[in-house]
Amino acid sequence: QVQLAESGGGLVQIGGSLRLSCANSGRPFRGYAMGWLRQAPGKEREFVAAISWSSGNTYYEESVKGRFTISRDYAKNTMFLQMNNLKPEDTAVYYCAVAFGPPATMTGDYESWGQGTQVTVSA
Repeated sequence: QVQLAESGGGLVQIGGSLRLSCANSGRPFRGYAMGWLRQAPGKEREFVAAISWSSGNTYYEESVKGRFTISRDYAKNTMFLQMNNLKPEDTAVYYCAVAFGPPATMTGDYESWGQGTQVTVSA
């Protein structure tokens, strides 16, 4: 099916910004949504944001609303996560994945995970 690869992570100061990319080099995505999830050290993986592939409708975890923006380039099968006003609690490995049905707002909705990209926000 899809083959996902994340990029764009790095070290950033508090209040800074990063733009993550998720490239699909496999079959074109024909599911319900693609999403971003993250896992901080010693914690469980959590949902961050998702976008309906066909409609462009977006969904966000409450703690990132107003700071993160998810988008996609449909023609290139690529998804992005613009992260602004970053905080230390945003430090995590960020993964992209796909969901084939609603609600697409929980980690259990996702499959075909990428390998992740590290985001570190320093104080």
